[in-house]
Amino acid sequence: MKLIIAIVNNDDSAVVSSALTGENFIVTKLSTTGGFLMVGNTTFLIGAEDGDVARVKEIIKKYSQTRTASNPSTASFGRSLSKDGLPSEVKVGGATVFVLDVNSMEKY
Repeated sequence: MKLIIAIVNNDDSAVVSSALTGENFIVTKLSTTGGFLMVGNTTFLIGAEDGDVARVKEIIKKYSQTRTASNPSTASFGRSLSKDGLPSEVKVGGATVFVLDVNSMEKY
């Protein structure tokens, strides 16, 4: 058995959740915040049999889109309007997925 931890952009979380539950995977959703842009994410906890891990990852990849966002200017933090203080474009979205071994799982 595996525990899959998937961190997904909030913009994609509803469709990822729907696709996973549509294939009868049990999903727990946690609201989280990313450290770089300080934007909302959803962290999914998914228990899956070893043979189902590839399918879970496939679903997450299919419905987690990478997009471009503007990194906010630091000028509002007291820095001058130097090149470092201007907004820049960064890639956001997609998913970060961890797969962990589970030694024991009990459901009460």
